[in-house]
Amino acid sequence: MLDLKRIREDPQGVSAALARRDPALAAAVEEILERDREWRAATTSAESLRAQQKARSEAFGAARAKGEDAVELRAEMQELSSQVKALGDQAAAAKQRLDALLAPLPNLPDPGAAPGPEDELVREVGAVPQLAFEPRDHLELAGEMIDMDRGARLSGSRFAYLKGELVMLELALVRWTLEKLVGHGFEPVIPPVLVRERALYGTGFLPDTEQQIYRLPEDELFLVGTSEVALASLHDGEILDSERLPVRYAGFSPCFRREAGAAGKDTRGVFRVHQFDKVEMFSFVAPEDSAAEHERILAIEEELLVELGLPYRVMNIAVGELGSSAAKKYDCEVWLPSQGRYRELTSCSNTTDYQARRLDIRMRSGKRTQTPHTLNGTAVAVGRTIVALLENGQRADGSVELPGVLTAYGAPARLLAAASEEA
Repeated sequence: MLDLKRIREDPQGVSAALARRDPALAAAVEEILERDREWRAATTSAESLRAQQKARSEAFGAARAKGEDAVELRAEMQELSSQVKALGDQAAAAKQRLDALLAPLPNLPDPGAAPGPEDELVREVGAVPQLAFEPRDHLELAGEMIDMDRGARLSGSRFAYLKGELVMLELALVRWTLEKLVGHGFEPVIPPVLVRERALYGTGFLPDTEQQIYRLPEDELFLVGTSEVALASLHDGEILDSERLPVRYAGFSPCFRREAGAAGKDTRGVFRVHQFDKVEMFSFVAPEDSAAEHERILAIEEELLVELGLPYRVMNIAVGELGSSAAKKYDCEVWLPSQGRYRELTSCSNTTDYQARRLDIRMRSGKRTQTPHTLNGTAVAVGRTIVALLENGQRADGSVELPGVLTAYGAPARLLAAASEEA
């Protein structure tokens, strides 16, 4: 949620920042200020009358103690009580209208976010493989180890069974990633994947991406599309000691997305599915440290890609494509030989104070409290990373060479050509 104090102090600056996302958003600022004035006026009047009510109550008590007739004071107290209640209801209604205006507004974009309409290329890393043969895609290379047909029979389209050595590859990839993140100061977490509405509202996924979220209406719970939701809510409503910051978590969980609006897009294989596993980085930091933390998370993502031997490029995402909570976002796109292009593999976002403010998370330094900043970044999206490893490690005979860094964690060094594998 946007800082109301900042809107009051710099309405033109806030309007201009929102207009970078969508010119239509700028008009909301004036209405917010009008509702804010209503709320503050009603609140101030109610507090003033409460003071009068208290004074009358004290005078009434003193009169009764002296045995005096206090009929007029009683009548005044009753009238003041009625007025205080009316003004309190008026203030509450004004606050509700104000919050309803603030809730859907996205975060203010960072000045360094790409202006758009296209994303900006930051850098390309690694040599794109020059194959002397027609590249196979990950389904051809995996063969029966990715069973889409039986997955669809069980659960519908965009579900799959992962089998055999690919299971060992996934587990090795997750363990290797978590150990790398521990070395960078992240605490491993396996969070719940069913959450209440507040957690999704707090992270900015509601109201914004309802069409992508699986809901269990009977239980008033939702399946998360990323463990970012649960990690952000670890400190919901808490005050963090500034000396503890930064606090960094690495969450591993299954993730669920309806992929609404993606009909006919990436339907082959496991690049875009409804259920996938992911290791997510999440940081709570002091406001002055969030820009550096963003670059730090990006550097970790790149470190992992380099050690996996995957050619990639970093993109600064255009303002118009930012999610509601992100002020700035980087994507790391990996090269897929079967498609002859880069595809998104990981991303990292600086959400500044937007999520922490919605979740009422604060930090204390001495007697002063302020809102910390939160950041998130994908360490490894398991399914897509397996796709990239298979396609970039493929050989002319259909076999696949896998990164040596994973073999110590139980991954095979090499996958045989699918046609030669036993059923």
